[in-house]
Amino acid sequence: RGRSGAAGTRRHAREIRHCLKDRFFAELRGLRVDGQEVEMPQPLSWYPEELAWHTNLSRKILRKSPQLEKFHQFLVSETECGNISRQEAVSMIPPLLLNVNPHHKILDMCAAPGSKTAQLIEMLHADMNDPFPKGFVIANDVDNKRCYLLVHQAKRLNSPCIMVVNHDASSIPNLQIDVDGKKEVLFYDRILCDVPCSGDGTMRKNIDVWKKWTTQNSLQLHGIFCICDISGALELADVSSELPGLKRMPGITKWKVMLKDGQWFEEWKDVPLNRQTQIRPTMFPVKDEEKLKAMNLERCLRILPHHQNTGGFFVAVLIKKSPMPWNKRQPKVTSFKRAKSTNADDGSEDTAEEPTLAENEESKKMQESQNSDTEQSKKGGVCGPPPSKKMKMFGFKEDPFVFLPEDDPLFEPIQKFYALDPSFPKMNLLTRTQEGKKRQLYMVSKELRNVLLNNSEKMKVINTGIKVWSRNSDGEQFGCAFRLAQEGIYTLYPFIHARIINVCIEDVKILLTQENPFLSKFSSETQKKVKDMAMGSIVLKYDPDPEKPDELQCPIVLCGWQGKTSLRAFVPKNERLHYLRMMGVEVFKAKRKEEESEGKTEEEGQYRAAQTEEGMDVEDKEHDLVTKMEAEIGEESSHSPVESSAMEVENKIEDLGQFSKNNNNHVSQESKDSDTNDVKD
Repeated sequence: RGRSGAAGTRRHAREIRHCLKDRFFAELRGLRVDGQEVEMPQPLSWYPEELAWHTNLSRKILRKSPQLEKFHQFLVSETECGNISRQEAVSMIPPLLLNVNPHHKILDMCAAPGSKTAQLIEMLHADMNDPFPKGFVIANDVDNKRCYLLVHQAKRLNSPCIMVVNHDASSIPNLQIDVDGKKEVLFYDRILCDVPCSGDGTMRKNIDVWKKWTTQNSLQLHGIFCICDISGALELADVSSELPGLKRMPGITKWKVMLKDGQWFEEWKDVPLNRQTQIRPTMFPVKDEEKLKAMNLERCLRILPHHQNTGGFFVAVLIKKSPMPWNKRQPKVTSFKRAKSTNADDGSEDTAEEPTLAENEESKKMQESQNSDTEQSKKGGVCGPPPSKKMKMFGFKEDPFVFLPEDDPLFEPIQKFYALDPSFPKMNLLTRTQEGKKRQLYMVSKELRNVLLNNSEKMKVINTGIKVWSRNSDGEQFGCAFRLAQEGIYTLYPFIHARIINVCIEDVKILLTQENPFLSKFSSETQKKVKDMAMGSIVLKYDPDPEKPDELQCPIVLCGWQGKTSLRAFVPKNERLHYLRMMGVEVFKAKRKEEESEGKTEEEGQYRAAQTEEGMDVEDKEHDLVTKMEAEIGEESSHSPVESSAMEVENKIEDLGQFSKNNNNHVSQESKDSDTNDVKD
């Protein structure tokens, strides 16, 4: 699935699609391996704009020809830098049915490993003219270790609107936000919940299902779902007209219940007393025809593996029409639109919400009244809320999230050096340290800042924000101790008014293929622009020429460093390869050579030294754990690059008196390319 998230644009996504169709797929057309013609990848007919494709190419076949290996390396590299997501096709469905808008507050309750979360982030950034959408995604997972895999997935989209938290989904605390100086309960516009399931939908790729599956798997999960009387608070939405081209079956209204030993029961009265602890009355269809009709069970979606050669899936989209019966007092929010989808493949359930009016002041009393409401609602014969659980904190102790004080002297030199626009939201800058030098500056949206400031004691935050500046020990000589970080440049760029150099496409190629090119290698226009500019961190901007349709037609923003005699880009390796591919530069052979010599170069020593000198960032602390988790689920890992000191590079160039592209390389660790071709969400 091609992405168009925070680090890119719709135009960027279209360029990737163009690259796939006109270059890689064209090379595969008519290709024969072991005497058989290779099956061409096909677009998913129901996914918008041909941004999702399906391939039946196995891992073994991908290794059998240079063209296929080149295609495989493209997929791996683009996945690592966040431009492509590889996942089970049907797991892409729930986010599409949530109808997400950029202003929506979204909760992803069981989010790891994060492919659906990534889709939600993309949808928030649909308007690329707005670097800070009003909406956000809070992505939660109960497994502390998998939370770091979730962070790794989400950070590839470089969004300031994502927060990863670690809680049991059944006891996520009610969060509060500040609204005009008053504390109010945070209500979500959309909720997606990837609930546990029996796993039958994975039978095509999970051999264990055939050996271990029993009806008990489903019977034990029955109590988790909301299938009792909810007094019309939730309504199944009719999504039959959504996603045309998707083969699906309606939900069923009649069924039997089977025990592990093969016994079938049509009604509760037929269940023997000694089996009534295993089979409950609510497991059977509703007898009252009017009630059954009002439930609209046929509006559920059932997708079977043979329909379109995918995993199995169950989706239920729920709209919240009124307060739940166990909540007597409700806050003043505008209506909830709940979409719930439960996945037979990975147990996914999603919920979307749209605002209904209720009383605002009483929201503060909602939590205190919940226990008494529960008892009364049970006596009244209606469904009560889930039993309360004590919130548990486990896993690593995270570094704090500390927002920059309004009068912090650290910011003024930054603002002056980059001529930041007065509208720049400096109050959204944060660090991960309370003492000592601030080495990295991160940024979140105004709305997430509100959530963080008002819920630090009740919420375990694993990660949030994107890195926008990194301390550079040499930078103070030039008026600013912080250089720009590529991770956050697309968010920062609209606010920067100085130190921007517009470059042509040939200059971009030089920047991305050479480590420290002399200024004389660039176009005369670029040389003129940098002639009177002071040394230090810079922005390198490429704007496409619509009169040259054969050239790259999406803008590029790169972080760089201007030295005395050279100009370089600070861009991670996979991102460099991505831009070069988009410009039609062949990178396949070069990548193979780099992989063969990986780990043996002098730069690896510099990488270690740089880590020690600059201090480990929070991502570095999580890195080893993320790599281990990725290996367990068959995903390729990605390492954050650490750039060498730009001033050190300049000094060495002067000392040597000549340029050596083998010295002072932009250092990044490249993960070992695994055999995985299909990554399940």
